[in-house]
Amino acid sequence: MVATKIDGKAFAKTVRRDVALHVATLKSDYGITPGLAVVLVGSDPASEVYVRNKGTQTREAGMASFEHKLDEATSERDLLDLIARLNDDPSVHGILVQLPLPKHIDSNKILNAIDPAKDVDGFHISNVGLLGTGQKAMVPCTPLGCLMLLRHQYGKLEGMNAVVLGRSNIVGKPMAQLLLRDNCTVTIAHSRSRDLESTVRAADIVVVAIGRPEIVTGDWIKPSATVIDVGINRIERDGKRTLVGDVDFGSASQVAGAITPVPGGVGPMTIACLLVNTLTACCRAKGLPEPSVLTA
Repeated sequence: MVATKIDGKAFAKTVRRDVALHVATLKSDYGITPGLAVVLVGSDPASEVYVRNKGTQTREAGMASFEHKLDEATSERDLLDLIARLNDDPSVHGILVQLPLPKHIDSNKILNAIDPAKDVDGFHISNVGLLGTGQKAMVPCTPLGCLMLLRHQYGKLEGMNAVVLGRSNIVGKPMAQLLLRDNCTVTIAHSRSRDLESTVRAADIVVVAIGRPEIVTGDWIKPSATVIDVGINRIERDGKRTLVGDVDFGSASQVAGAITPVPGGVGPMTIACLLVNTLTACCRAKGLPEPSVLTA
């Protein structure tokens, strides 16, 4: 048996199309254009590419894109002042500060300075608390993308056994909360869990975000399980730099029922869900119906 490859790139394209249709309706019916502000401090090459892609896809969806590129030496005070201005700007509905930040800046202080209603990354402590207590929140983009892929694969997730491998605030913990909200039985495992293999092997759904290249192999996977690989690792293979996930795709795809590849799986969904969150934030700010088909 060879697993179905979950095409995150194609699904993300569909999500972006649906977002663009909603944006067009907001413009034509209400004269509203959702706006996303992205803040980049420093010149990390990977972050620059990511921010550029976000800006391109934001504009392609018909939204306003506001990009703020700041010098590496920008002070914490100056960054906080910029966020305060963006919080007060009615044309900005979503604010994202690209991580990581320079070491002299307190990331938690910056993230918690963002208006929770404009926190399209879902990292503000208020949104973390709302999600954890089952209330309406802005949901982190990568877990939201994973959830969309799982719902597309299964329809309802109720009653399924899910293992989330990884406990980060960005992916692991919010992913577990989303699966609980969809009535899964959820286990969070991590690098210090005992007998990881047996824990993973019991799961119908495996979401892997542990940051170790190809740690999960086919003999860990329950036959016909769905595997969502969030990992992105650059390794040397045959003398070349290559991208791999946290799952050994070759062996796992021989056992699983469905699996996301790396690249082309979860990655494209992250930016698509950033657009979803920006659209959602805009609708909430204007008291308009939210595009529920796109949200968690």
